Amino acid sequence: MLSHHYTATVSWTGNRGTGTSGYRDYGRDHTVAADGPGTLAGSADPAFRGDAGRWNPEQLLVAALAQCHMLAYLHLCAVNGVVVTAYADTARGTMAVRGSGGRFTEVVLAPHVTVAAPGMVARAAELHADAHRDCFIASSVNFPVRHEPVVTPAG
Repeated sequence: MLSHHYTATVSWTGNRGTGTSGYRDYGRDHTVAADGPGTLAGSADPAFRGDAGRWNPEQLLVAALAQCHMLAYLHLCAVNGVVVTAYADTARGTMAVRGSGGRFTEVVLAPHVTVAAPGMVARAAELHADAHRDCFIASSVNFPVRHEPVVTPAG
């Protein structure tokens, strides 16, 4: 079995001088870093006393699912003769909160794909199912990841 390993460093930057002395006394701000890419500014969702100007973990999970699907999809299009000229996805996730915990109940990916020719539209649409199967992140979560793709020819 082939294994790949990933690391990330999360560093809390929200100490306002008294640490976590009380629930309202500390900031949820943090940084996320990994070898290679720049540092990402993170926080909690504003509903949980976070900073709306920073990425929160829930957004990052939805983004990771959208990125993974896109990358798997583009690969499959390339090896199947489907020429994609544009791709944009406005993904949305739903999280249910119960008490002090919660869980995602679903993520819906809504990619809008443009292909080079009308004859590529049907195959391009079909490849979304294969991309879902091949996406490492979607295979790792315990909630449904649905797709609502729109594929149109260029021009």
